[in-house]
Amino acid sequence: MRRLVSFLRGRRSGAAAAYGRIESPPADTPWREAPFSVVDLETTGLDARRDEIISFAAIPIDDGRIVVGSIRTAIVQPRHMPDADTIRIHGLRPADLADAPSLREVLDLVLESLAGRVLVAHAAWVERAFLDAALRPAGLRVAEPVLDTSMLVRHVLRGNGVGMAETIRLSDAVERLGMPVHRPHHADGDALTTAQLFLALVAHLDAVEPQTVGSLARLSAG
Repeated sequence: MRRLVSFLRGRRSGAAAAYGRIESPPADTPWREAPFSVVDLETTGLDARRDEIISFAAIPIDDGRIVVGSIRTAIVQPRHMPDADTIRIHGLRPADLADAPSLREVLDLVLESLAGRVLVAHAAWVERAFLDAALRPAGLRVAEPVLDTSMLVRHVLRGNGVGMAETIRLSDAVERLGMPVHRPHHADGDALTTAQLFLALVAHLDAVEPQTVGSLARLSAG
């Protein structure tokens, strides 16, 4: 059942307070011992100053394994409906969004999905910007570190025709590694694809040198 946030003016919800209180794993935590949340957003555009989230999905990774049964998803009603060009990408029409809850109403679900976990996303600047905008009214920001599979894949595929300045699309990255693509441009499908990519990349990096939350954060930074 979709959980709805109940905001009182000027006060944080319980989930917002917990998110601000629960710390992310320390940098020296071995990656297999750290909890992660792999997030994908579908939005009405790429500018978080004017565009909006219309779909959210988060998949937890615990003990180095995807917990598919604990995926959390939500469709979100924006203030301004997506235009035709955007609809062609994600397929979410105004009719699909008209009865969906607002972002404020699903914010607890988002916060609970992230609290105490390391955020993972592909081209994570997009998710970071939109999540920061969503959390700002509660006086929060996305907790560090944020891991970016589009950066990690550069380190793994470097020397195989991939440059360190190149941004590799999610579908291209997984296909290069011989992995399946799940429901592209749907938040739940892209989150699952990103989660599988993340585990494959980190397993490869870990075989070369043991990885921690901190080392993966440094690799994600460039």
